Amino acid sequence: MLLAIDCGNTNTVFSIWDGTRFLCTLRTSTHHARTADAYFTWYSTLINHYGIEADITDVIISSTVPRVVFNLRVFADRFFGCRPMVVGKPDCLLPHVPRVDAGTQPGPDRLANAAAAFDRHGGNSVVVDFGTATNFDVVAEDGAYVGGVIAPGVNLSLEALHSGAAALPHVDISQPDKVIGTNTVGCIQSGVFWGYTGLIEGTVARIKDEYGVPMKVIGTGGLASLFEQGDHLFDTIEDDLTMHGLTVIYNFNKENG
Repeated sequence: MLLAIDCGNTNTVFSIWDGTRFLCTLRTSTHHARTADAYFTWYSTLINHYGIEADITDVIISSTVPRVVFNLRVFADRFFGCRPMVVGKPDCLLPHVPRVDAGTQPGPDRLANAAAAFDRHGGNSVVVDFGTATNFDVVAEDGAYVGGVIAPGVNLSLEALHSGAAALPHVDISQPDKVIGTNTVGCIQSGVFWGYTGLIEGTVARIKDEYGVPMKVIGTGGLASLFEQGDHLFDTIEDDLTMHGLTVIYNFNKENG
């Protein structure tokens, strides 16, 4: 079985893939000082709790936090006896080579998103990924990642607003009942929700205009379904897009490595 690990700036996700489906998905906070032993203690505790029998033979890692990769490598080697594939490293092949400026290394999560989007929907698509940053990933007709947009994430913006303005409280993001807030919390929620809705609509429209062909818009990440409540922003929402992309890259390496 395959253990797919997606390490973001805020959370790290572990998913077990049996070749046809994900058996489970586990989440923990990202912490660069977490040791291989600590990963295994957390992982094995949850696996036992859920009663999952998983004979892990392979591991693939996507990490936007370089400092955690070493301990994840040790985790894979020590407890599963395998050398993990690490997306973005030269020995990890990609189904489609990205076309970006020379010397640029796209984030591994963006490469996984592109692989998954093409595998499920074909080319000419935009992936809107809600994470610590809000990423827009553009996938060409042939499946190559060809660039995109990076904007501050929703929760990051809320934290910055709370930290930088002493009189403003920290609020949970939700769709407000009306645009014009009549109290401080309502004003902040409206500004964040409708502000990001406008950001997504406007950015996607500009990408489509610049790219010049019809494009499918795919939402992923924890807040995608929330923002879909406001306007029709996406053609589809897929919570497991990045993890599916890791399985696509893994299979490509097994077939071509």
